[in-house]
Amino acid sequence: MPLQRDQDIHASAPLRQLRSGQWRSMASLLQGETGRRALRIGVADDDAVPPLPDVAWTRLWLAQDNYRGDLRGRADEPLPFIDEAFDLVWLQHALEPAPQIAGMLGEACRVLAAGGVLAVTAVHPLGGWAPWFFWRARGQRQSLQWPWRLRQQLRREGLEIESLRRLGAPWPGDARPAGGDSRWGGGYLLLARKQRRMPIPIKLRPLPARAPVNAHLSPGTRRHSVS
Repeated sequence: MPLQRDQDIHASAPLRQLRSGQWRSMASLLQGETGRRALRIGVADDDAVPPLPDVAWTRLWLAQDNYRGDLRGRADEPLPFIDEAFDLVWLQHALEPAPQIAGMLGEACRVLAAGGVLAVTAVHPLGGWAPWFFWRARGQRQSLQWPWRLRQQLRREGLEIESLRRLGAPWPGDARPAGGDSRWGGGYLLLARKQRRMPIPIKLRPLPARAPVNAHLSPGTRRHSVS
């Protein structure tokens, strides 16, 4: 497979192949989910989504710091959705070109419903893909995120890490079929679940009894202070 430098690294053949099989791995892991609302933020308009039954997908992709797809907006601004709008949120390589990485991750957590799953797929910074990625992305604003750093932020956002695995071929240009777990895979899949908020116990305080106006008052108490 040629490793030519294109204008957009995510349009290159190696990365398109790396992304093409990711939804297969996700589908097998998410079959038991009961959510019906899903959001995918990716880097291309024609990438597939997992064929989950009865799931309605909202699809966005990044193009020059803007969102395209089912709606349009700026990628450095909050997502135009209410809190906890989706049961599943998938960031498909979207953190690599994101103008504000922490902001995008925080927004993904905000629009994720309690009990819902956040999926992050990306190129792993440790392995055969990293040198090619940095060479290929010269002149572009692209970055690779360490999974352990993502785990730290997700835990601060109230998510619990459920799975972290590597996917795809060990180096770009590998002609083997895309998708599937691989110990040295060039990509990784991180799944995290948003914890449900525990109800805060309410401490009941007894209401003060209303004293009759002819009740005996303590010495020095003025009558108009009693209601």
